[in-house]
Amino acid sequence: MTILHAAILPTILCCCLAYLLCGIPFGLLIARLRGVDVRKVGSGNIGTTNVARSVGVVASGLTLLLDAGKGFVSMELARHLIPWMAEREFKVFDLSQTAGVAITIVYVACVCGHIFSPYLGFKGGKGIAVGFGAALGLDWHIALGVLVVFILVVVPSRYVSLASCSAALSLPFFALIFGAAPVSLIPFAFVSALVIWAHRSNIKKLLNNEEKQFSFHSSDTKA
Repeated sequence: MTILHAAILPTILCCCLAYLLCGIPFGLLIARLRGVDVRKVGSGNIGTTNVARSVGVVASGLTLLLDAGKGFVSMELARHLIPWMAEREFKVFDLSQTAGVAITIVYVACVCGHIFSPYLGFKGGKGIAVGFGAALGLDWHIALGVLVVFILVVVPSRYVSLASCSAALSLPFFALIFGAAPVSLIPFAFVSALVIWAHRSNIKKLLNNEEKQFSFHSSDTKA
């Protein structure tokens, strides 16, 4: 049995675990502790940006930390579980090898879990924070590159959606730059397209000059 064949079932199981873990809507849960249903205010999104606008800086910071954290934890679990279940000693996180495609598929599951949360009728956030956290667990070089793109766009423009789409577009390129095998670029490209699709309403608003620039909840700005 080849390494890839041995990794198929462990990868599927880790994908299921990552999907369920990353589907936890931390933004919704945190906002509810403050008496706010973020699905009914602002953009209606459960992610960090809408929590910041609707609840405040502390809640948004915690949302960002937990959303990124669930992606990172999912990848760390896969790092150990796939070789253990496959009973093979191989570097599943070596993206330069064909076997590295297994972990990039788990990466897809992380982002899908957040965007299509099984706990919210397959609705959810837009995949940026969880995607960054999972990328950090996958390869910090890729995560850093994507973060730099995000910052370079969001600081001058203050449009989180524009920065998010720019970061998503850069993901496959950074994966290529840092040595990912060609077959691993397919999952990265899929995540890039999925995140941009999740921002389709924001893109329409940007084109119509209707998108709101980033700001925190008024109660925090006054504090």
